[in-house]
Amino acid sequence: MLEQSSVGAALGAHIWGWEIAVYLFLGGLAAGLMVVSGMAHRRAQPPPDSLAIWGPLLAPLLLSIGGLALFLDLEHKLHFFRFYTTFQWTSPMSWGAWILAAVFPVSALFALGFRGRRMSNLYTALGAALGIYTGILLGTFGARPLWNTPVLGPLFLVSGISGALALLALVEREESARARLAALDLKLIGVEAGVLALLLIGLATGGAAQRTAAHLFLGGPYTALFWVLVVMIGLAFPAILELLHKRGMAQASVYAPVLVLAGGLALRAVVLLAGQASGWRVS
Repeated sequence: MLEQSSVGAALGAHIWGWEIAVYLFLGGLAAGLMVVSGMAHRRAQPPPDSLAIWGPLLAPLLLSIGGLALFLDLEHKLHFFRFYTTFQWTSPMSWGAWILAAVFPVSALFALGFRGRRMSNLYTALGAALGIYTGILLGTFGARPLWNTPVLGPLFLVSGISGALALLALVEREESARARLAALDLKLIGVEAGVLALLLIGLATGGAAQRTAAHLFLGGPYTALFWVLVVMIGLAFPAILELLHKRGMAQASVYAPVLVLAGGLALRAVVLLAGQASGWRVS
């Protein structure tokens, strides 16, 4: 009978390391910047500098750095071009390669000022596709029960948008615009917490494999990392700081957006490591 091992001993050592975690984080940030910047440019009112200038400029830059991290992880680096010699409809990796191929030129054009309504719509759609496909990619690994859930794609997308709002709040100079970004990010933190709860509930109430995967975060070896870095530092603390500022009980500071960004990186790193620690064994 097949059973899931508690620490993935059956599947051996981790396959993916820090390079993939960095790629997932920076790719998620770029996707979030594309979504919020694209949506802002669809409105009649001119967006603030963070959305008009910094968002479009930072998206291709962060994606390039993330792409470099992804390239460093490839075992056969000179063969990466083979992704573009075919297109496989049923392969998330093939979809991801072609999404990246579309995102780079469109984000570069958007950064250079090509921002008509149709371009903004395309820019936003590609950003959403980029943000969600990484979770879908992980979710196709049936041998990794922690990843094999449809919730992972939306979770990464929401987290990427939240991180993008936090990054824009750090570079925005106008106080009122920064306050609006922070207020919107507070809502996204709540949405992210809800999606994360759905992920845990789905795993904890699933079959034996899913319940064992949930144990990695609920008493297992990744419990402290998950609850301290992701939940407390990445979600709870910045939400509390933003609420205190919103009610006039604290001054605006860089701490909340910095914590959101740190939590976004921690989320991807912990999910990546814990997912590789979940597996199946023959008993």
